Amino acid sequence: MVSRDIKENGKEVRSINKNIRSSVRKLNPILKSIVGKKVELAIRNLSFSEKRVTKDIKKTISSAIANAENNFQYDIDKLIIKEAFCGKQVVMKRFRPRAKGRAAPILKPYSNLTIILSEAKKKEEKHGSKS
Repeated sequence: MVSRDIKENGKEVRSINKNIRSSVRKLNPILKSIVGKKVELAIRNLSFSEKRVTKDIKKTISSAIANAENNFQYDIDKLIIKEAFCGKQVVMKRFRPRAKGRAAPILKPYSNLTIILSEAKKKEEKHGSKS
């Protein structure tokens, strides 16, 4: 797991996990479901998911939270998941024996996972009053 820098003007914290043993196709729907949510809610949703890969996603989010708290003194309660995306990495190739001396390929893909957190902005209330 690799941690990256912060953008000063946007107040973002990034965490990258470079070796997730899953395909991008399986990761994308899970990542789309957590984008824009508070960190606490996203971790709770991932805890109750039955997908195997959610453990790695939770680990990466936890790393980003730790970076935000320790390195940049952010308030954990205000953190939201601004972006979450994945990309392809290496593909392990294995072969399974088949009938008549043939072999069938088995592809075992790996993925990169990037989580970007930012502080939630306070919503300004309108100062209009009804009389």
